[in-house]
Amino acid sequence: MNTENKTSLDQRPRKVVSITEAARINGVTRQAIYVAIKQSKLKANKGLKTWEINIEDLEEYRRNRYSRTKSTYKGQLLFDNSKGFYSVNQVSKILGVEAQKIYYATRVGALKASRKGAAWVIHIDDVKEYGEKHLNMSLQKAV
Repeated sequence: MNTENKTSLDQRPRKVVSITEAARINGVTRQAIYVAIKQSKLKANKGLKTWEINIEDLEEYRRNRYSRTKSTYKGQLLFDNSKGFYSVNQVSKILGVEAQKIYYATRVGALKASRKGAAWVIHIDDVKEYGEKHLNMSLQKAV
Protein backbone atom coordinates (compact mmCIF):
# COMPACT_ATOMS: atom_id res chain seq x y z
CA MET A 1 0.00 0.00 0.00
CA ASN A 2 2.81 2.42 0.87
CA THR A 3 4.67 1.63 -2.35
CA GLU A 4 1.53 2.40 -4.38
CA ASN A 5 1.27 5.79 -2.68
CA LYS A 6 4.93 6.57 -3.39
CA THR A 7 4.65 5.73 -7.06
CA SER A 8 1.48 7.77 -7.49
CA LEU A 9 3.19 10.75 -5.82
CA ASP A 10 6.32 10.33 -7.95
CA GLN A 11 4.24 10.27 -11.14
CA ARG A 12 2.51 13.52 -10.21
CA PRO A 13 3.47 16.28 -12.71
CA ARG A 14 6.09 18.62 -11.25
CA LYS A 15 5.61 22.33 -11.85
CA VAL A 16 8.78 23.92 -13.18
CA VAL A 17 9.56 27.51 -14.13
CA SER A 18 12.24 29.17 -16.22
CA ILE A 19 14.94 31.55 -14.99
CA THR A 20 12.86 34.51 -16.19
CA GLU A 21 9.74 33.28 -14.39
CA ALA A 22 11.72 32.55 -11.21
CA ALA A 23 13.15 36.07 -11.28
CA ARG A 24 9.70 37.59 -11.76
CA ILE A 25 8.19 35.50 -8.95
CA ASN A 26 10.98 36.48 -6.53
CA GLY A 27 11.12 40.12 -7.62
CA VAL A 28 14.82 39.92 -8.51
CA THR A 29 16.88 39.99 -11.69
CA ARG A 30 17.65 36.97 -13.83
CA GLN A 31 21.31 37.44 -12.86
CA ALA A 32 20.40 37.02 -9.18
CA ILE A 33 18.76 33.68 -10.00
CA TYR A 34 21.84 32.55 -11.97
CA VAL A 35 24.07 33.51 -9.03
CA ALA A 36 21.86 31.58 -6.59
CA ILE A 37 22.09 28.52 -8.82
CA LYS A 38 25.88 28.84 -9.17
CA GLN A 39 26.27 29.17 -5.38
CA SER A 40 24.07 26.06 -4.91
CA LYS A 41 21.50 28.08 -2.99
CA LEU A 42 18.82 27.28 -5.56
CA LYS A 43 18.37 23.86 -7.14
CA ALA A 44 17.92 23.88 -10.92
CA ASN A 45 18.23 21.43 -13.79
CA LYS A 46 19.43 22.14 -17.28
CA GLY A 47 16.68 21.06 -19.66
CA LEU A 48 17.19 20.55 -23.37
CA LYS A 49 17.67 24.25 -24.01
CA THR A 50 16.87 26.13 -20.81
CA TRP A 51 17.21 25.91 -17.06
CA GLU A 52 14.22 24.46 -15.21
CA ILE A 53 13.49 25.23 -11.58
CA ASN A 54 11.03 23.19 -9.58
CA ILE A 55 8.48 25.51 -7.98
CA GLU A 56 8.94 23.78 -4.58
CA ASP A 57 12.69 24.42 -4.77
CA LEU A 58 11.99 28.07 -5.59
CA GLU A 59 9.73 28.35 -2.55
CA GLU A 60 12.40 26.77 -0.34
CA TYR A 61 14.99 29.21 -1.70
CA ARG A 62 12.70 32.15 -0.98
CA ARG A 63 12.11 30.99 2.61
CA ASN A 64 15.83 30.51 3.28
CA ARG A 65 17.41 33.36 1.35
CA TYR A 66 19.34 36.06 3.11
CA SER A 67 17.39 38.89 4.67
CA ARG A 68 18.84 41.79 6.61
CA THR A 69 16.01 41.43 9.13
CA LYS A 70 17.39 37.97 10.02
CA SER A 71 20.93 39.26 10.63
CA THR A 72 22.55 38.31 13.91
CA TYR A 73 25.45 39.70 15.90
CA LYS A 74 27.09 37.52 18.55
CA GLY A 75 24.16 35.12 18.36
CA GLN A 76 21.42 37.72 18.86
CA LEU A 77 19.03 39.18 16.32
CA LEU A 78 20.30 42.64 15.29
CA PHE A 79 16.99 44.29 14.45
CA ASP A 80 14.68 42.72 17.01
CA ASN A 81 11.66 44.99 16.69
CA SER A 82 9.93 43.27 19.62
CA LYS A 83 12.78 44.55 21.84
CA GLY A 84 12.76 48.00 20.19
CA PHE A 85 15.80 47.69 17.92
CA TYR A 86 15.54 48.95 14.34
CA SER A 87 17.75 49.37 11.26
CA VAL A 88 18.43 52.70 9.58
CA ASN A 89 16.03 51.80 6.76
CA GLN A 90 13.30 50.81 9.20
CA VAL A 91 13.75 54.08 11.10
CA SER A 92 13.61 56.09 7.87
CA LYS A 93 10.27 54.44 7.03
CA ILE A 94 8.92 55.07 10.54
CA LEU A 95 9.88 58.74 10.39
CA GLY A 96 9.02 59.20 6.73
CA VAL A 97 12.45 60.59 5.79
CA GLU A 98 15.27 59.33 3.60
CA ALA A 99 17.82 56.91 5.00
CA GLN A 100 20.61 59.42 4.26
CA LYS A 101 19.01 61.83 6.73
CA ILE A 102 19.10 59.12 9.41
CA TYR A 103 22.76 58.34 8.67
CA TYR A 104 23.57 62.06 8.88
CA ALA A 105 21.68 62.41 12.18
CA THR A 106 23.68 59.54 13.68
CA ARG A 107 26.95 60.98 12.38
CA VAL A 108 26.39 64.45 13.90
CA GLY A 109 25.04 62.99 17.15
CA ALA A 110 21.43 64.12 16.79
CA LEU A 111 20.23 60.51 16.79
CA LYS A 112 21.81 57.96 19.09
CA ALA A 113 22.75 54.70 17.37
CA SER A 114 25.13 51.87 18.12
CA ARG A 115 27.35 49.96 15.76
CA LYS A 116 27.03 46.16 15.87
CA GLY A 117 29.29 44.54 13.34
CA ALA A 118 28.64 46.22 10.01
CA ALA A 119 25.21 47.56 10.97
CA TRP A 120 23.83 50.57 12.79
CA VAL A 121 21.17 49.67 15.34
CA ILE A 122 18.78 52.28 16.71
CA HIS A 123 16.49 51.86 19.71
CA ILE A 124 12.89 53.04 19.40
CA ASP A 125 13.24 55.35 22.43
CA ASP A 126 16.01 57.20 20.59
CA VAL A 127 13.86 57.34 17.45
CA LYS A 128 11.00 58.89 19.41
CA GLU A 129 13.32 61.41 21.05
CA TYR A 130 14.82 62.38 17.68
CA GLY A 131 11.38 62.71 16.11
CA GLU A 132 10.13 64.97 18.87
CA LYS A 133 13.25 67.15 19.10
CA HIS A 134 14.26 67.46 15.46
CA LEU A 135 11.21 66.64 13.37
CA ASN A 136 8.47 68.00 15.64
CA MET A 137 6.44 64.79 15.50
CA SER A 138 4.95 62.42 18.00
CA LEU A 139 5.56 58.74 17.27
CA GLN A 140 2.99 57.22 19.61
CA LYS A 141 0.86 56.03 16.65
CA ALA A 142 3.73 55.08 14.32
CA VAL A 143 5.24 52.36 16.49
